[in-house]
Formats: sequence, structure tokens, C-alpha cells
Amino acid sequence: MNTSQTVQQLQAEWVTPENFRRYGQVIFASQDGKAFDAEDAQLNLQNGTPRFYIMRLQKRGQKFHKITRHVQCTQCLGSLEGKDWLIAVCPPRNDMNEPALEKIAAFRIPGNCFIKLNEGTWHAGPYFEHEVVDFYNLELADTNVVDHFTHDFLKSHQLEFEMV
Repeated sequence: MNTSQTVQQLQAEWVTPENFRRYGQVIFASQDGKAFDAEDAQLNLQNGTPRFYIMRLQKRGQKFHKITRHVQCTQCLGSLEGKDWLIAVCPPRNDMNEPALEKIAAFRIPGNCFIKLNEGTWHAGPYFEHEVVDFYNLELADTNVVDHFTHDFLKSHQLEFEMV
């Protein structure tokens, strides 16, 4: 049995509302008093109690081999202190239990915005080269218990990804 692993590089592009649309939304600052519209985060938090918290992550690097999705809610992530970060995503296909390998993309997220992941969007991250980054996270209180589906590429394809 061949147990050698391959590292596949993913070119991370700077996120824009256009290039991220199939995975979710990118939300930048807007003027106070602006009416709610399609540029605001379109949230689905109706299947439980929303949880908004700050998670502290230690130096994570740029490699991953596991990717996760949540099918019952949207999820919002953003860094504090203006630090940029990386995320890999794959479009939701809720009829499949495995992400489409050829559709995985990587994005660099600037510290002046946040992303909203659509229900079912596969994601690996946040990743970064900073020592520590605090992230705000909006999901459901029990998302990581009852709505956390992970695929391990090391087990299925002997594959690891590196975002560059």
C-alpha cells in the first residue's frame, strides 16, 4: 500500500465580492445609516441559538488536509487588529459527502472586512503566519457539535494543501 503524501499548492487570491460569490459574501464597511440591502450579510441563524464570540488562534501556517462544512447555518469570520489571513473553500454540494477536489480555491482576506460562508460551503481556515490572531465568529451555539462535517484529504487522497 502506498502511503506517500502529496502537497498541492493553492494560489491564494485577494478576496473580492465577485470572486467569492459562489462561497458566500465579503462584507466591507458601509456608511452608518445605510439601509439593509444585498451588500449586507444574508444570514441564516434560524436553526438554533446564534453564537457570536472571539476565538484566539495561535500560529496556524498555510497548510491543511481537513476541510469542514456546516449545512444548517451561515458562518461569519473576520480578524481583529487588521491582520490578513487565508481560507480555502469549496462550493456547497449538499447532495455529496465529499468536496469536489478540482473546485477548491484559496483566498487571502484583508483585515478590514469579514466573510460570510453560505450554508454547506466547505472551508479550511483561518490560516495565517502571524503569531496570534483573534477572530470574531458568528455561527450557532452548537454548530461544532451537531453541524460539523469534516473531510480528511490525507485519508482519502494522501493529499495536503498549502496556500501560497
